[in-house]
Amino acid sequence: MSVKVEKTDKKNELKLEFKIEAEKFDEAMKKVYTKTAKYFNVPGFRKGKAPMHMVEKMYGTEIFYEDTFNELVPGIFEEELKNNNIEAVSRPDIDIKQIGKGQELIFTAVIQTKPEVKLGKYKGIEIKKIEYNVSDDDVNHELEHMQEKNARLVSVERPVKDGDITVIDFEGSIDGVPFDGGKAENHELTIGSKQFIPGFEDQIIGMKLDEEKDIKVTFPEEYFSKDLAGKEAVFKVKLHEIKEKELPKLDDDFAKDTSEFETLAELKKSIKEKLEEENKHRAKHETENAVIEAVADTVELDIPSGMIETEIDNMVKDVESRLSYQGLNLEQYLKIMGKTMEEFRKQYEEQAQKTVKIRLVLEAIQKDLDVKVEENEIKDKIKEMSEAYSRKPEELEQNEQFKNYIEENLKYEKTIDFLVENAKLK
Repeated sequence: MSVKVEKTDKKNELKLEFKIEAEKFDEAMKKVYTKTAKYFNVPGFRKGKAPMHMVEKMYGTEIFYEDTFNELVPGIFEEELKNNNIEAVSRPDIDIKQIGKGQELIFTAVIQTKPEVKLGKYKGIEIKKIEYNVSDDDVNHELEHMQEKNARLVSVERPVKDGDITVIDFEGSIDGVPFDGGKAENHELTIGSKQFIPGFEDQIIGMKLDEEKDIKVTFPEEYFSKDLAGKEAVFKVKLHEIKEKELPKLDDDFAKDTSEFETLAELKKSIKEKLEEENKHRAKHETENAVIEAVADTVELDIPSGMIETEIDNMVKDVESRLSYQGLNLEQYLKIMGKTMEEFRKQYEEQAQKTVKIRLVLEAIQKDLDVKVEENEIKDKIKEMSEAYSRKPEELEQNEQFKNYIEENLKYEKTIDFLVENAKLK
């Protein structure tokens, strides 16, 4: 077998030409026959019992070629990449030049390779200092949330105001014809929530108990239902009930009823401490991101399209996973959004490029700094994670793949810590 490796006229791209002996190809073809014989029907033989030459005579020798290629090539391909220290970042673009029983297998594989990162300045990078202070308004805002959470609803007899919770019947029609999904009874609608079509809730304001009213609205042009988008509709509405929130008074009794504290002052102090801790974490996270982006901006990098596509694949899988929790699949989501898969992927291209660039830059800095992780650091992290996942540390330590994952994450964290510690905060 021989392998010839050469650069193409594109950056970070190699072309590998493989020539594999006929004997190896024929041997792999026999393996494929053994695996697939049960699927062939040949007159005069029980299913799966026909000799290989009879299957070839009936179906043609080339029936085995594709499976033989897939049986033989992947292992050889991966081995040669390893032998030539090639780090491929894309699927190979295969071009078969010669294939056949008793013949040498000749094919080329064009791959994209990981780009070399030429680091710029990454020690002492300048960024604006990020910090968030907690004001009295912030504390009061949290208290208002607690008030809302502990409010009770009371029925009132007056015209509807913004913020009221109304109980209504409604039925919508277009040109006098009712449409699907446009009817409900005893529906609770909070005025100002913007749950309905623009203009609907505004026209509820001022209505009185048991009043009936025709509400005219126009569906938005970008409305998800194409049958309704841009059309004028009339909703016949009847108002049954008006409810408003009655907020509890902010005093020591409120603190006792809603927390472990005896006084409102103690509750306020606790809220402030919690917000300060949250702001500290937020500032740390944003500082790390700012330093990483500033360092990445100093590097000029040609990123292979294969790396971008792989990153977009991961983003799409993440979206699919989140949609599944809502009982949707990607096809349904795209239909609702009125987008093609190509348009959907395109919107992630810029973020994918940024993510890949940052990852490559951090890997290069990590290598330049020769970041090391001690065994006890890995064990401590595994112990921490085992408690979070209710698993025994020994179980996780036996998983080499998991240990490698932990080690890489710790290196990543150490690299970021170094960049932040050595940054100049203005």
